[in-house]
Amino acid sequence: MKKIVFLALFAVILTSCISTKDITYLQPSSASKSDSIRVVQENSKPYRIQASDILSINIKALDQKLVEMFSASSQGATQMQVSPQSLFFNGYTVDDHGNIRVPILGEVNVLGFTADEIRQKIEKQLLEEYFKKEANIFVTVKLAGLRYVINGEIGSPGSGVLYQDRATIMEAIANSGDIPITGNRKEVQIIRKFPHGFETYSIDLTDASAMNSPYFYIQPNDYIIIKPLKQKTWGTGVTGVQSVATIMTAISIITTFLVLSKTL
Repeated sequence: MKKIVFLALFAVILTSCISTKDITYLQPSSASKSDSIRVVQENSKPYRIQASDILSINIKALDQKLVEMFSASSQGATQMQVSPQSLFFNGYTVDDHGNIRVPILGEVNVLGFTADEIRQKIEKQLLEEYFKKEANIFVTVKLAGLRYVINGEIGSPGSGVLYQDRATIMEAIANSGDIPITGNRKEVQIIRKFPHGFETYSIDLTDASAMNSPYFYIQPNDYIIIKPLKQKTWGTGVTGVQSVATIMTAISIITTFLVLSKTL
């Protein structure tokens, strides 16, 4: 009987404990563990604007008053700092037809263009229709942050914004409080919006080869789902100590019940 109990305890501990291989990010393969320096080629293409994206466009010139009329903000292009909230109201939202409405210029189609291509397009139109080269027109076009939603086994679920041109899924996870020990890092699900609809993809963040995935870099409006590990639903604990404590408590309850049932 003691051997059976011991084997049962040993089996439960082995199955309930979470291995370090399940919680360590970007582990190299056995073939590359001996390499002191490992070069990974980035697999990130320039993002192309889609509907519902928000753009921040700033136009400058030698005489700033000449370009204030092209600014969507009531404070004009002289505004030095723009808060994230004001970008929603004063930024340029891409409509369902792929257009933005720029003062004076009217509707400008940006669907499928990169930020740099939009910059060149606006600069060309300004120089052809309103200004001479001597005006030194300077245009900057940026996405108003990389917005994403993350749910599941994560420290701070909900929507997040990274104010940078490019960001990896690792940065989005870190920005949301990291994945707890009960989160499944091997099957991180990404739902991404495309012009033809939504596509779902899973990425293994415990494998260093994940850096070669086109989904390693997030895009605006990505929906990230972190699934829980099975150990969370078993209720036996996620470490050896927790598992032993849970099992010993269960054995004590069963023993007490058997003793009481015999005395009655």
